[in-house]
Amino acid sequence: MNENEISFYVRKSIFSVYNELGPGLLEKVYEKALVHELENNGLHTETQVHIPIKYKDIFIETSFIADIIVENKVIIEIKSIQEINNVHHKQLLTYLKLTGFKLGILINFNTDYIAKSIIRKINGIID
Repeated sequence: MNENEISFYVRKSIFSVYNELGPGLLEKVYEKALVHELENNGLHTETQVHIPIKYKDIFIETSFIADIIVENKVIIEIKSIQEINNVHHKQLLTYLKLTGFKLGILINFNTDYIAKSIIRKINGIID
């Protein structure tokens, strides 16, 4: 399955979770519900994945923790905050750069319009 196909299922799952739970809950709630939906769609997921980073000649073991990795190809970064800031976009782009993944999805569940709160980020493309 390629990144675009995975993205379709991620969006479908996000809508399902949001329609059932609505806004205003903790990120952990959305993470667990989203993983449940993704796995019910036959996708392999990993949560709270510690990603070691190589800096010059050393490895930094707990450099960052990815919320969800889908099919070892797509990173999902979950937020439940007032609004997404530019730093959140840059954070996901950094995660993509450091892992070599091509696609990341930034989602803010604390919204009244979920479709505008699902943001695709592609490694190597600056917007």
